[in-house]
Amino acid sequence: MRELWNRLRAAWDDLSLRERMLISIAASLIAATVFYFVALSPFVSASSRGRERVIAAEQQLEVIRRLRREYEEIAGRLAGVEKSIRENRDRQNVLTLLESLASKSSMRIDSMQERTSPGHPLYNETKVEVTLKSVSLTQTVSFLHSIESAERQFSVKGLRIKTQRDKSDLLDVSFTVSSFEAI
Repeated sequence: MRELWNRLRAAWDDLSLRERMLISIAASLIAATVFYFVALSPFVSASSRGRERVIAAEQQLEVIRRLRREYEEIAGRLAGVEKSIRENRDRQNVLTLLESLASKSSMRIDSMQERTSPGHPLYNETKVEVTLKSVSLTQTVSFLHSIESAERQFSVKGLRIKTQRDKSDLLDVSFTVSSFEAI
């Protein structure tokens, strides 16, 4: 090893000042390049990946905040519905109540069939299949509005509307009304 070093030293001494300067510059550039790729490049790429992860985390945080706002809004609406169900002291029969709402809307219910529904640990649900024949759109809207705005907690589901073949201004309407009572 010492012999190799001595030969390199002798070769260096034999070079002119200009050759020594060029070799020194080339060696410095090679050393700087090696230093960059070995020492700095991993830190630069790690920093870049870190920024990307921060941006992705901020986007995920914004999604979580939006979902939380939606959850709180839905939870608030659910609490309002549950409060309305608990405060409902009206024990009137659902069929009778729907019949009186229909008469207020100047219409007659063609048929109502009570359906069983699976039990819930906190609420009893009563489902009624309502069928209306030969009613106008105005009567239908008025009746549905009276159901939705009744003091008792109702939910209208599965609305089906058909026009009559011989009288296009009259409708045949069927839907399900669910009523809830606290247990």
